[in-house]
Amino acid sequence: MVPGVEGGVTKHYPSGEQMPIYDAAMKYIANSVPLVIFAGKEYGTGSSRDWAAKGTRLLGVRAVVAESFERIHRSNLVGMGVLPLVFEGGKTWKDLNLKGDETVDIVGLAKLKPRQKLTVTITGSDGRVQEVPVLCRIDTVDEEGYFRNGGILHYVLRQLLEAA
Repeated sequence: MVPGVEGGVTKHYPSGEQMPIYDAAMKYIANSVPLVIFAGKEYGTGSSRDWAAKGTRLLGVRAVVAESFERIHRSNLVGMGVLPLVFEGGKTWKDLNLKGDETVDIVGLAKLKPRQKLTVTITGSDGRVQEVPVLCRIDTVDEEGYFRNGGILHYVLRQLLEAA
């Protein structure tokens, strides 16, 4: 998002200020702005998978739209309450020509079911709208419960409270 700059730097919107990714994430969290990651193939491969999913959630990421996921990382994302989505129809993040100032809406979350087809609506600051078909990679009813509760820890705690 910051051409010519390598490392953990991004541009915060709407301020346009260049800053470390962590600082920008904390600003978005403070302003109740959930984040979406757009990624390529085998998202999560080579990472310390469970910690990578925790870090993703702690940075305020609520969904990842990727070409594909590393199997265990996908499951760990769901366990942290992060929605894994896969591009449909051969689309990739490169086709979207994102600048970083877009607003992203995921249509159909209220009636979400495992492996459901959804639409990601991306609205640019210039008003340009893209509708991107995706496949929800919450694969089971149990995973749906984890996601709806904000992750497996929240799910288990709610179950314990209900039993008490």
